Amino acid sequence: MSNTDSFINEVTEEVRRDRLYGGLRKYGWIAVLGVILIVGGAAWREYQKVQDEAAAQAFGDAITAALEEPDTAARITALEAITPAQPGAKAVLNMLLASQQGDADQGAAATQTLESVANDNAVPLIYRQIASFKAMTSAHSTLTIDERRAGFQDLATPGSALRLLAEEQLALLDIEAGDTDAAIEKLKVILSDSQTTTGLRRRASQLIVSLGGTLDAA
Repeated sequence: MSNTDSFINEVTEEVRRDRLYGGLRKYGWIAVLGVILIVGGAAWREYQKVQDEAAAQAFGDAITAALEEPDTAARITALEAITPAQPGAKAVLNMLLASQQGDADQGAAATQTLESVANDNAVPLIYRQIASFKAMTSAHSTLTIDERRAGFQDLATPGSALRLLAEEQLALLDIEAGDTDAAIEKLKVILSDSQTTTGLRRRASQLIVSLGGTLDAA
């Protein structure tokens, strides 16, 4: 019985090995492919990371070089020659360009550049909001008072990073429209907000007093 059992065990083990090798021959390529995909994916991610960092560095260097040009016209030309790779980078570039255009007394061009950022849905929201705010507060804006009011109301919604600054602009529009009571009420709401900065609080207080209001209820 002992020899028989030993023979049976050997045969069984041999069958198992044959099945194992057969399975490896049949399906082993799947495991190899999996390893290749994992290693290749990791290498590609690392490559992309290096490429993105290099692009960001090149973009920053190009902006620095442009802003170091000796005169405004040269800075504008250098900024216009930069090609950003990402929508966010394009937004930053255009807002810098608008600033230089404003310095060069190209107010209409600066406003148009800002509006192009504000209307680009591919650009991150915060950049669109900043560009919209700057365009609406530009002295060269062609928007009517009602259009500006609607724009600032959009920026004054809860959660907006520019909420309080937009509220201030709405108060200024009330003053422009001759409704000083409404302006004072908006300014007092700004004063009561815990997120109001020191500078904004000072401006609101000064406006309230200059409009004939009192600060004791603010």
